Amino acid sequence: RRRHTRLQGDWSSDVCSSDLAVPKTAEPNVINTPMMTSVNKPDLLKNVSATVYKDANCGCCKEWISHAEDNGLSATAQDVADLAVFKERYSVPNEMRSCHTVVTTDGYVFEGHVPAKYMAQFLENPPVQAMGLAVPGMPIGSPGMEYQNKFMPYQVMQLNKDGTTQVYADIESVEQQL
Repeated sequence: RRRHTRLQGDWSSDVCSSDLAVPKTAEPNVINTPMMTSVNKPDLLKNVSATVYKDANCGCCKEWISHAEDNGLSATAQDVADLAVFKERYSVPNEMRSCHTVVTTDGYVFEGHVPAKYMAQFLENPPVQAMGLAVPGMPIGSPGMEYQNKFMPYQVMQLNKDGTTQVYADIESVEQQL
């Protein structure tokens, strides 16, 4: 499986690396956990269509797309040379960026490895001030980032139209993503 590494603090120059693994020194927030098999809910996003802007060589983006499609999303992947152009076009703040940007036909933005469960929850009743959700970076164990039964707790952030962000959900376990 291929992984991204971040260069120079932003995602404008992404590099996919097939040999990137969990650092040899144990990270305090990475948990070894028996990974649950994926729970697919094909009706979860059944009426949602979106374009996924991604790097052509990114394996984790492809894995995330599979996760979303298994949960009903109708996704069209577009391989782009400069992801920063799309992140800027859709007003994704630098600190919220990840390896791919998803834009629904309704104009909502989902940045990075957002679980389908939270996409569906958001789309069912979008907050008035919100333009979408983001999972900043690439947390190990998030959808598309599964690696050796490891999981790193992370936050799903709400992206607001005024450029601010707020916590939408705290993901403390693999089970919360399903």
